[in-house]
Amino acid sequence: MLRVLLIVLLGIVSLFLGCQKEEKRVYYKKHTEKYYQQKFCNSLGGKMEVRLSDRTRVDCLTDEYAIEVDWAKKWAEGIGQSLYYSIMTHKKPAVALIVGRKDNRYIKRLEKVANRLGMKVFLIEKEEK
Repeated sequence: MLRVLLIVLLGIVSLFLGCQKEEKRVYYKKHTEKYYQQKFCNSLGGKMEVRLSDRTRVDCLTDEYAIEVDWAKKWAEGIGQSLYYSIMTHKKPAVALIVGRKDNRYIKRLEKVANRLGMKVFLIEKEEK
């Protein structure tokens, strides 16, 4: 009797679960910094990963700018790196921030310093799925 009851219960549960609407989840691979760097640098006709004499690398070097490409939260690091690359290459310093909807505070911070230093700021919009 218990065995029959258990079989009936399992049948009801599986029927119930089978009637549930199946939820489909789609996962997208997040893009890397290099993905955005490549897309951005190509759009400017620049050269990527230019190695300097001290073995550091400029993310994107154009005829005019030495550009550091970085995530928005790393805005301060970008300033230092672009200034250094500027000195080493005799180009103008620039930072290209990869930004999303919630990164406005980082943009404001970077722009405040960049305005004081005469540094170019580029914004690269994150591709959000």
